[in-house]
Amino acid sequence: MLSDFTLITHQFEDNKDIRIYPISDVHLGAAEHMTKEWIDFCERVASEDAYILLGGDLINNATRSSVSNIFEETMRPADQKRLMAEMLRPIKDRILGMVTGNHERRNKDVDNDPCYDIACKLDIEDVYRENVAFIRIRIGKPETAGDKNPTYVIVMTHGAGGGALTGGVINRAERYGYVIDGADAIVLGHSHKPFVSQPAKIKIDCHNSKVSIKPFKVISMTSWLSWGGYAAQKMLSPTSYCPQVITLCGTQKEIRVSL
Repeated sequence: MLSDFTLITHQFEDNKDIRIYPISDVHLGAAEHMTKEWIDFCERVASEDAYILLGGDLINNATRSSVSNIFEETMRPADQKRLMAEMLRPIKDRILGMVTGNHERRNKDVDNDPCYDIACKLDIEDVYRENVAFIRIRIGKPETAGDKNPTYVIVMTHGAGGGALTGGVINRAERYGYVIDGADAIVLGHSHKPFVSQPAKIKIDCHNSKVSIKPFKVISMTSWLSWGGYAAQKMLSPTSYCPQVITLCGTQKEIRVSL
């Protein structure tokens, strides 16, 4: 398993826009898992010129000590892991980065991470990180570097903490973004609240004697769960199923996010 601080780099030589689907909180195996939508999505990505980011909680992985109810699981954790790997296999070459989630990080007694097992089964350990992935995406041929060949830095983590209201989740996510210098986008899940915001930082460039404003995107990924179960018990508000698409412009530095 590579260190979180080992940069993941992808080079795309054609100056074409890069389409990326950020995915987390699939919760395969949960009673509320949106099975049809997930199957349709995997088939659609396989037919498109698009890539994906995997932000953890791919499987529900209920245990006796977790908040999930093991008696409501639709399959045992071992089968969840096997089936997820099978579903991702046709699109494994489209995966730009992958991190684990709290549902895979269940057991504190043994060194076992089902998300890493899935990455190993797909032979993509090089783009897997345990806690946070720093991903550099270069567009254009290296020998013709310049403004027309943009480079993007995406920071992806599963996320932590809760909040009944979306505003609290936005504040926590943006605060995390202020800590990381050089990120063009922060991508996270966990909250099951899909949103996009664009805060900014003041950048002081002493080399060029310039002060500028650097915006960055904060993208919170949707979940693949219908409302019920734990959410109903805890009186949590339902969230809308709303997959996002991140578009990295290939001819100038610009990030567009559609919901």
